[in-house]
Amino acid sequence: MSMEQTRVTLANGIELDVVDEGPRDAPVLIFLHGFPESHRTWRNQIAHFSDRYRCIAPDQRGYRGSSKPREVSEYTPDKLIGDIFLLAAELGVDDFTIVGHDWGGAIAWGVALAGQSGAGTGRVSRCIIANAPHPAIFQKLLFTDPYQRESSQYMRGFRNTANDDLVREKGLVGILMKEVKWDRSSGMDDEERNKLLEEWQDRAAAFGMLNWYRASPVIVPPMDAPFELPADYKAPQLPKLTIPTLVIWAMDDIALPPGNLVGMEDIIDDLTIEQVAGCGHFVPWEAPQKVNAAMEAFLGRTA
Repeated sequence: MSMEQTRVTLANGIELDVVDEGPRDAPVLIFLHGFPESHRTWRNQIAHFSDRYRCIAPDQRGYRGSSKPREVSEYTPDKLIGDIFLLAAELGVDDFTIVGHDWGGAIAWGVALAGQSGAGTGRVSRCIIANAPHPAIFQKLLFTDPYQRESSQYMRGFRNTANDDLVREKGLVGILMKEVKWDRSSGMDDEERNKLLEEWQDRAAAFGMLNWYRASPVIVPPMDAPFELPADYKAPQLPKLTIPTLVIWAMDDIALPPGNLVGMEDIIDDLTIEQVAGCGHFVPWEAPQKVNAAMEAFLGRTA
């Protein structure tokens, strides 16, 4: 497996660097990475599945060599979700299974909801999520759950433009060292860590990645705000997810605790939850064999 990338220009003018491995006539898996990584989040899964599936993994907008618009407004969820459908169209993919982790999982939820049959386009047949909260659950937890709110305070730091000089001086690593308390980098091998550290020196990419947080509509209250839903709170008006969905959750995730699983069965019709004990946030590469096995069983059952 080469993990070689090709440049794909979308109909909206965005250019993405994309890994496209596996038989062209095979069922398609589109993999979406999270913050602050790249397509390589899924290296173990692509190696495992690319003999039987067409595995497509972009560096998303704002990351590495892909297009990095400067305006925060270019990173709203609708645009990031739209990129994935446009990518599928450019690659001649009619229907696919969406797979996402972290921020890629947040976009994958949106792709699945927009792409399911009935309420959506019918182009997304299955959904696989790894440690990415459902939008209808996450916002409630940020208002009401002290642990989740405290774990998400880094988002306020990422949104704070007072940190921009630090990013300009030291790259992404500067703000990560200041704001993030949930890293388990010891779980990553030296070669991968060194690649990431080098990539994080790209200042344009650093601001592109931060713009995902700055454009997000998610509200992260300060720790001294009341732990209750605001009087004017309105739950997101989202349809139920009806396509087969696998949620893989690393139970030792400090940033996204297992409370994010509570209530999923009420908003997803065909739900499989696979809990991974003793693993932190970056489950695709911290526990690749368990992720591959869970995906294998799910894809087989729902073929």
